[in-house]
Amino acid sequence: MFQKILIANRGEIACRIIRTARRMGIATVAVFSEADRDARHVALADESFLLGPPPPRSSYLDVDRIVAACRATGAEAVHPGYGFLAENEAFVRRLEAKGITFIGPPADAVAAMGDKIASKRLARAAGVHVIPGSDGEIESARRAVAIAREIGYPVMIKATAGGGGKGLRIARDDAEAAEGFDACRAEALGAFGDDRVFVEKFIERPRHIEIQVIADAFGRTIHLGERECSLQRRHQKVVEEAPSPFLDDATRAAMGAQAVALARAAGYRSAGTVEFVVAADRSFYFLEMNTRLQVEHPVTEMTTGLDLVEMMIRIAAGEPLGIDQADVRRDGWAIECRVNAEDPSRDFLPSTGRLVRLRPPEETADAVRIDSGVVEGDDISIHYDPMIAKLITRGRDRGEAASRMRAALDAFVARGVATNLAFLAALTRDLRFLSGDLHAGLIAEAFPDGFRAPAPSGEDALISAAVAAYVRRRHIRRAVGTSGRLDGHARRVSRDWVVIFPEARYELSLSLDDGDCEVVRDDAVHRLRTDWKLGDPLLRGTWDGEEVCVQVERIGIKYRVAHRGTTVDALVMTPRAAELLAFMPCKPPPDLSRFLLSPMPGLLVEVATVPGRAVRAGEVLAVVEAMKMRNVLKADHDRVVAEVLAEPGESVAVDQPILRFE
Repeated sequence: MFQKILIANRGEIACRIIRTARRMGIATVAVFSEADRDARHVALADESFLLGPPPPRSSYLDVDRIVAACRATGAEAVHPGYGFLAENEAFVRRLEAKGITFIGPPADAVAAMGDKIASKRLARAAGVHVIPGSDGEIESARRAVAIAREIGYPVMIKATAGGGGKGLRIARDDAEAAEGFDACRAEALGAFGDDRVFVEKFIERPRHIEIQVIADAFGRTIHLGERECSLQRRHQKVVEEAPSPFLDDATRAAMGAQAVALARAAGYRSAGTVEFVVAADRSFYFLEMNTRLQVEHPVTEMTTGLDLVEMMIRIAAGEPLGIDQADVRRDGWAIECRVNAEDPSRDFLPSTGRLVRLRPPEETADAVRIDSGVVEGDDISIHYDPMIAKLITRGRDRGEAASRMRAALDAFVARGVATNLAFLAALTRDLRFLSGDLHAGLIAEAFPDGFRAPAPSGEDALISAAVAAYVRRRHIRRAVGTSGRLDGHARRVSRDWVVIFPEARYELSLSLDDGDCEVVRDDAVHRLRTDWKLGDPLLRGTWDGEEVCVQVERIGIKYRVAHRGTTVDALVMTPRAAELLAFMPCKPPPDLSRFLLSPMPGLLVEVATVPGRAVRAGEVLAVVEAMKMRNVLKADHDRVVAEVLAEPGESVAVDQPILRFE
């Protein structure tokens, strides 16, 4: 067994690997960029090594520096995690040449599966179901159209080196096929330096289901069941679960057998994932193989009881797998949500800043797991992905796992940056999710105009109003209890309160007795029981006997209440103050139409105009980059530039003006 391993990654996956290595008695080396000097994975590791400046190409993608780190620290092996160099054939060969063990598959397997055309040919030869389409790369738009007509529309035009939704177009007629071919080649060349593309049949309302495989160096290859990864946004997974609510035993066995056959054909060793697209009739087709640990691996671990990182380390050290296919047992159901620093109200653009408060739900041995690479006080940087944590819940069945997930999301507190918590809470309450009727387009279908946290209605609105009034009254009761007041100047705390939402108004009467609050509205009596303390962002208790968990945050003179995916800002007033509010003038919002604003925090990499220039609608004005995302800002209509307010190379905040127009 290795004495010391280096983790060529950062964030939550680096912390995850360190946790297993420590349990195995293996020392760890963390690598870091200057932006990650105080990161959690650096603090957790036994040693650390500075790679270089924040940009990945100068740090986490710098093979020479990582090899130097191994030499300097005496690390015998490297675990790549996922992303960065995890599926880089040249990196694997470089480590092998230096006598350093790569904790992952052989370089030849990485190469074979990294090329989508080569992997498709290998899959076909291994007897794996392959989506109908071109047998190799195509050279012209005319050929793309011909193949599309032959296999039937709709089709996908895909870059052979693509990934993450880049270099992919869906075409439903000849014109879209020709246009998609040109666009796909250009995007693939820019993103991957490889403009080869191919065409295959597009499966309508597809499910994305993957099989976890693992193989040792002694010829033993098994699978650990499937993961359902159909809930995606822009081809990026959002929620994953194991097992799939869609597969029957026969389909599950067939997919597992084909995944194992492909791994054997590729000469695979270590953990890997074979991804399939599954149609409504349960026919399934090979999509690609990821030659690394997957982000969503915890749901497999939670349902099998196996530690995939430990298995990878032991296989890399030359140990046999130790289990056969018959030994794999699944128990219960697990669901994972990716909690990201992104703003759903701004089309999920990344959010950066300091996590001024971070309180994940409490972990339990068999029900709730948190994989995170940040702690309260850390900064979410513009340089890397925006993940705050992976939240995983397990239950005896899907219903219990989903119920625990909803409760955990309600109790997940993150302040200082925008997050997708409300979006995840709403998604996991959607009827289609609850029924298991999943497909890759469900999120776009459920939120066709983008996500806006819904205002509370019905019982949720009443709970939110009661909580806001309760919190306000507790504040005033504390103030009333202040000693040393002059006689005759004591403040009376009214029983009657008015809670004003943007589009609703609630008149409540509250009787407060320590942790027991009686709420009266329209002669209906409700009871809120809680031991909530001032300053706690979570109000836990029962509402008419039903457990509730409500997040409360004071925003100026308002209270922001979040509950079950809804968020509302409430004013809480006495009836007389509410009367007088009607006479208060409303301050109009500032006119920002004469400015080009940055839609997200990031690095301003380009300003494509100068003062005095007339620009036309659709013309590129500036480019902002952050967290692997490139945002091109264009003129919304014909304008004349009056002033440039920010320069290339400058870090810009969200809504910071870049240009002023005349």
